[in-house]
Amino acid sequence: MMPGVAVRAADLVGAEWGKLWSVRSTYWSLAVALVTPIALSALLAFAFAHSPGPSPDPLSADVFSLEYAVIAVSALGVLAFSSEYGTGLILSTFAAAPRRRAVLVAKGAVLGAVTLAAGEVVAFASFFGSQAILSGKHRGVSLSHPGVPGAVLAAGLLLAATVLLGLALGAIVRHTAGGIVATIAVIALPGLVAVAPAPWNARIGRFTLIDAARQITALHSATNLFSPALSLLVLLAWPAGALAVAAVVITRRDV
Repeated sequence: MMPGVAVRAADLVGAEWGKLWSVRSTYWSLAVALVTPIALSALLAFAFAHSPGPSPDPLSADVFSLEYAVIAVSALGVLAFSSEYGTGLILSTFAAAPRRRAVLVAKGAVLGAVTLAAGEVVAFASFFGSQAILSGKHRGVSLSHPGVPGAVLAAGLLLAATVLLGLALGAIVRHTAGGIVATIAVIALPGLVAVAPAPWNARIGRFTLIDAARQITALHSATNLFSPALSLLVLLAWPAGALAVAAVVITRRDV
């Protein structure tokens, strides 16, 4: 008797879970993604607390610091596919699971869950650390402040979105270096519109992943960008679109 769909899905997810934790790059990537933004948010908060002039958004230290974890987790996403292509393990993977889209979904489910959990840990740890510093200068906010819980929770989504973007580009490009470069380019290059003259910088910038992330994680959202709700859709649209392309590409190639 053939195993049911739920059993096959559980086996596939279990296999991808085992692969994820069997390589050192996972631990190093997550370590960088956890430690770097927490430490950087504390440094930024200290700088903001002692800077003259009007206070920046009290959550800006957390948002900016999280952006430095994007490279680490996007590389982790790329490696989920590119490393298997590089070693030839992908042949065994597709032989065991001929439905290639199911493999993509399983990898996405595992990576998304792990990085979402890591992102929320980073978001809340960065928040409490930076606000403790800012509060010493009466510039901080509490978690109970209106809008803060949603903004902090939304910050954790950034890592999950970027790892899924990296996963998709890793499946499309199939090479580690090329996939990482492509992912960084997709994330960072659209941000160059910030140097464009107004109002085009905001009109185009509202569609970029980083500006969307900043909008949904700010306590005081920018008036020249999409609303936080629409910005959330923009943030999710980037990995969703890339995964849709990857789902088509991996089923049309021999390997």
